[in-house]
Amino acid sequence: MRSQSKFLDLAISEPNANITLTSRIISGASLTSQFGMTYLNKGQAINPFYHQPTITIEKETVTSSTRFGALNPIQINLQNDAVTLTISIGLLEDKPLTGIKMSLVNNCENPIILEKFTLLHVEPGELQLGSDPIAKPVFFSNGWQSWSHSGVYQLGDKQRTSILGPFQNPMIINPGTPELKQKNRFSGDMFGVVGDSQQRTGLVTGFASQKNHFGSLSTTFHPQPSLSVWANGDGMAIPGGMRVVTDWLLLGFIDLDALEPLRDYFACVSLENEIAHHPQVPVGWCSWYHYYEDISEESLTANLEAMVEQKPALPLTLFQIDDGFESRPGDWFRFDPAFPDGVEPLAQRAKAEGLIPGLWLAPFIVHPKADLVKDHPDWLLRDDRGRRVNAGFVWNSFTYALDLTVRDALDYACSVIRTAVEEWGFSYLKLDFLYAAALDGVHQDRTLSRAQILRKGLEALRQAAGSEATLLACGCPLGSALGLFEAMRISADVSGYWYPHYPPISPLLKKEPHMPAARNALQNIISRAPLHRHWWINDPDCLLIRADTELSLAEVQTLATAISLTGGSLLLSDDLTNLTPERMQLAQTLLPVIDGRPRLMDWFDSPTPTKLRLDLGGAIGKWYVLALFNWNDRPADQILNLADFDLAENTLWWLREFWTGELGKVGPESPFRFYDVPAHGVRVAAIRKFVSDQPAYIGSDLHISQGNEISRWQVDNREIKTGISLGRSADGKAFMYLPERPAGAWLNGVSHPLQPMAPGVYALDLKDVNDQEVIIKR
Repeated sequence: MRSQSKFLDLAISEPNANITLTSRIISGASLTSQFGMTYLNKGQAINPFYHQPTITIEKETVTSSTRFGALNPIQINLQNDAVTLTISIGLLEDKPLTGIKMSLVNNCENPIILEKFTLLHVEPGELQLGSDPIAKPVFFSNGWQSWSHSGVYQLGDKQRTSILGPFQNPMIINPGTPELKQKNRFSGDMFGVVGDSQQRTGLVTGFASQKNHFGSLSTTFHPQPSLSVWANGDGMAIPGGMRVVTDWLLLGFIDLDALEPLRDYFACVSLENEIAHHPQVPVGWCSWYHYYEDISEESLTANLEAMVEQKPALPLTLFQIDDGFESRPGDWFRFDPAFPDGVEPLAQRAKAEGLIPGLWLAPFIVHPKADLVKDHPDWLLRDDRGRRVNAGFVWNSFTYALDLTVRDALDYACSVIRTAVEEWGFSYLKLDFLYAAALDGVHQDRTLSRAQILRKGLEALRQAAGSEATLLACGCPLGSALGLFEAMRISADVSGYWYPHYPPISPLLKKEPHMPAARNALQNIISRAPLHRHWWINDPDCLLIRADTELSLAEVQTLATAISLTGGSLLLSDDLTNLTPERMQLAQTLLPVIDGRPRLMDWFDSPTPTKLRLDLGGAIGKWYVLALFNWNDRPADQILNLADFDLAENTLWWLREFWTGELGKVGPESPFRFYDVPAHGVRVAAIRKFVSDQPAYIGSDLHISQGNEISRWQVDNREIKTGISLGRSADGKAFMYLPERPAGAWLNGVSHPLQPMAPGVYALDLKDVNDQEVIIKR
């Protein structure tokens, strides 16, 4: 049986239902795959493909419509005495992707126990990514939830895993995804890419949603890459006559060097989950990383007042109260003594000052000393021996989780959310530790998968919050929140330390990939940057700018660069009443937020990408912001080659580095060298084409984009008119190239000096500037 689109050819073998998929765009790219599944019937493990089933294959005569596009499906039917299995597979008409879905009906009178559906199983040698054998395999692994390490692995690598076992793994690892510790063996969740960094091609495989099952992937590189993709059954009990359906799996061949290699997959996921729009990027303040749990009404009020006072120069709009206001997680209606009147007065005060009141909640996790544990023991998830399931080591305790299939437990979680919005007055909620609803255990309702339990819980929270509230998911399996949350934490917690810090064992934790640490946060901030505005607003966690952390100034600049250039939320988490002007200015230069999505130039070539390119345009035309990161533990030179950023045009470019102010030109034959970039530091260069006889704006220290601050740029034979608009007051310098010596400059009609910096380059000092006009007479 065959099917064809303008992108792909699909062939299905009659005897065993194996599939062969061949690209019509990428020469030589193809795969051959098998299907499979496993269930238990009266304790016996069965794969129906191995038990002489009856298999029929038929091509549908009518195009099938899905949320993400039309496809012409082929249906594979497999039947034995116990089950009927149906596989739908089809090629999308308008995208280079294939869709696969499986469904199962239990024909037995007794329940069967579902272990997994295998939607793709490619043996070594059965995947080709071009005309040549795969020489340099790479695998992009997406972690299960917000904090789970995500990144690229290469030949000879080992997967980044934790040594903390029961302390951390319940939070980080999907129970259905293997934790592989041998060289050249890797796993991932929901979606991933197997590629060849030599031929610059790859195969993306990913689920369109995780409403029904958590999807897992695994690959082995040696001797040739293999790939297996499955939907976790989680041991769900399927009664006689019940039908179970997987989410759609999408797969297709890609160009690793495309502007957005995963654009088509991301777009299909967005359509499948009916993601219509995203609100403005949150910009504000969060209490956690300065005060942690030691907050009080007084300390929060002081920072609220500072936000209002500093608003002209630092326009933050979100005031978010984090953990510490409640007596213990789980007892949400009982407040810490430091909040004698609860948190409602702070929400009302924030609204009165024109701010958005935000609140942290963790509705599915329970502190072991919470009153809820003794008052409602039946609400807690338990294992097959009746013990409370470990939800991970948090608050220096092993925590518990609610069983959301217990109706009263879910109702309680929803009542917390409803109260926070409708009675306390919070319109922004950060909902944390959401993975707790998807832990492995014996649920009261065993007919549901863990993914279904979590999804139903999140849908209930969304309904409780109402459509007007903004919800941020944190510690959440990514696919579960699609279409329900406006923002998603995509990184590990940040920290005032570069490496994980937990004395006295900090030296043993240096390689921990998921723990709070600036390095770990940056890993996912950059690796998951392409998700921004496709599925939600990325939340990269907070920016710490104060001087009394253990982060060097270079490391703070790296965090600021990654957060600002990847386009997500920008929340400060310092004591705003005690910031120096120099550190305050560091945050000011990131506002207004850029809200862009950069290209990761070495996404598939480096465990942590080192080169970002952000394409910008505005009143001054088109320019690029290029970032080079030094992830080494020692200073190193960084060389900016235009070819590395896909900008190898036969022309010269103006270059200005933001953090140091270095200025010069860069061309195809003349790379720019940044000397001694500090350990964990970054260089951020704005580049624009150099034309010798044309005036040009080169950049400024007003805004990290070095161009978004310009609202007007008009050049004629007599003068240059430029407008500067930031939505805030600012001090700094702007730099311009003027091929002829200027007659003078005027700021809002007042003569203003121009300072020569280099041949043809002039600096303009600006004080308290915003919505102002500069005129330069030629």
